[in-house]
Amino acid sequence: MPQPPATLEFLADYACATGENPVWHPAEQALYWTDIPGGRLFRYHPATGTHQQVYSGRPVGGFTLQADGALLLFQDRGAITLWRDGHLTPIRPDLPAELDSRFNDVIADPLGRVFCGTMSPPDRMGRLYRLDLDGSLTPLLEGIGCANGMAFTPDRKGFYFTDSFVREIYLFDYDQATGNLSNQRVFARFPDSWGFPDGCTLDSEGHLWVAFWDGAFVARLDSTGQLTDRIPVPVPKTSSVTFGGPLYRDLYITTAGGHEKATEAPLAGALFRLKNAGQGLPEFPSRIQIPGE
Repeated sequence: MPQPPATLEFLADYACATGENPVWHPAEQALYWTDIPGGRLFRYHPATGTHQQVYSGRPVGGFTLQADGALLLFQDRGAITLWRDGHLTPIRPDLPAELDSRFNDVIADPLGRVFCGTMSPPDRMGRLYRLDLDGSLTPLLEGIGCANGMAFTPDRKGFYFTDSFVREIYLFDYDQATGNLSNQRVFARFPDSWGFPDGCTLDSEGHLWVAFWDGAFVARLDSTGQLTDRIPVPVPKTSSVTFGGPLYRDLYITTAGGHEKATEAPLAGALFRLKNAGQGLPEFPSRIQIPGE
């Protein structure tokens, strides 16, 4: 029997200026997401429909789920902090090369390293780093306008990386053994009318789901970069996506602009869900060694 068309659901509204980085926590069966400039983290429990703010502090540009269930926060000034049950453990207080910037999108790779991108301050371009298991940071890319959505191909031999400001998603050859990237090429380029490609996630068919900032939609692209589906969202600044739920079939969508609802949209900054959107994949957990643990 064919499935009925998926319907977009409103879940929660914390008026996020930049709601971002939705991450499904399988052990808790809950979704976490951040309001970057507001320095807030939230958690949604689909089984009960309840949600709450769980963190307030320095800005969190992105975070990964550690293998033990803690959250690894990537913040302003290059800071990296472990958050576990409300307690913070500093891992790296700052990064001298990023004192005037902040981390933006991040993703863990199959071995637990973290690829983490930074924003562009007024006087220079952003960067992409790799945080290795021992806590060391290696610069990988320079000259980035806005480091954004990342994903690994199903065969773990390719790496998608988004530079929002130039409206392009790149595909690299990825060496799982070393974490190195090579052979950069354009996977998809988008017209100005689409807005800016932002956060993304991969499904089990190897399709890339991409949120479009100032586009008010989520796009599904096949492995050649061609559009196969387009999901309207009632907020212009659609910022990121991830799959969650017990079977990873529900697509969670974050949005931005909650501090300017009068000019953006009544539900700007809210969290949405598209149930039975497809078959997603669990994100890889990070496995960064924490001093003293």
